[in-house]
Amino acid sequence: MIKRFFCAALLLGAASLGAPAASAQSFAKGADVGWLQQMEATGYVFHNEQGQAQDCLAILKAQGINSIRLRVFVNPSADKASGHCSPAEVTAMAKRAADQGFRVMIDFHYSDTWADPGKQAKPAAWASHSFPQLLTDVYDHTFSTMTMLKAAGVTPEWVQVGNEIPGGILWPEGSAKNFAQLAQLINKGYEAVKAVSPTSKVIVHLDRGNNNEMYRWFFDNLTKDGGKFDVIGMSYYPFWLKQDYTASIASLRANLLDMVARYPGKEVVVAEVGNDYTKVQNTYDMLVATQQAVRAVPQGKGLGVFYWEPEGAKSWSGYQLNAWTDDGKPSPALKAFRDGAVAPAKKAK
Repeated sequence: MIKRFFCAALLLGAASLGAPAASAQSFAKGADVGWLQQMEATGYVFHNEQGQAQDCLAILKAQGINSIRLRVFVNPSADKASGHCSPAEVTAMAKRAADQGFRVMIDFHYSDTWADPGKQAKPAAWASHSFPQLLTDVYDHTFSTMTMLKAAGVTPEWVQVGNEIPGGILWPEGSAKNFAQLAQLINKGYEAVKAVSPTSKVIVHLDRGNNNEMYRWFFDNLTKDGGKFDVIGMSYYPFWLKQDYTASIASLRANLLDMVARYPGKEVVVAEVGNDYTKVQNTYDMLVATQQAVRAVPQGKGLGVFYWEPEGAKSWSGYQLNAWTDDGKPSPALKAFRDGAVAPAKKAK
């Protein structure tokens, strides 16, 4: 995820209750917009390509985005960039997205703020809980949030149980140093999702989607210990790898193919992707190449690609890997979602 300071990924589709299953078969072109509510609340104005003020979701839809990803914190602070995203706030955003025709992905962090490979802090209210109580906590939090979404008429197409979790969740009890306990925690999240929304696909999400050795290690252990999941989620940030995407895209492609071959019946999704907003053409090319890699997964098991916080303009967030211009418009790089799997020679303009 993009996390080093802020992070989390994209959102996949939100269908209303009873939406036709066929929609789940189309390629998800997604955006994580967890900051959007607070950007609007603090007065940030989004402009479309023509320079006209417009709803951010409508602007994203015009770029080809069809899915939205939203993170959930347990008891967040009021910090504009690292707080909010409570179950109630996320439900309101998910309904707004679903009402505009987007598919929805929900991303449970199981923390009061960012969870990622470097930090998986328990929510303050759970800090002193025993492992058996943590199992109940995960189930209850997941179940109650999913129930809130259902009551609002939203059926998430995808639900992440944990955010970038190669080291596990809810440290130390859910550390990957104890896969048996980690698998139990993941299963409680999985079971809670399915109890409310049987059609939602449950994602287990790691960072460094180009690192096949890490993915084999993690999912071999998870499956050995009975972990339940439907989809393997990946983050892909060449920026954090400190190299151009051309140095790692082949490894991402190979890992995507290996995961569906190694774990029969599972699907894959790039749940987070991003790049330096000042490198427009390079970001466009990277997005096209990433979509091509996911689309190339056999039997439609490559579900889609989500940009992490494209709308998170640096002037508001301080985040370098957004995809918004300094004058409040969508970056031309986002046209890659319109162009889909065309050759990256096309200019982003």
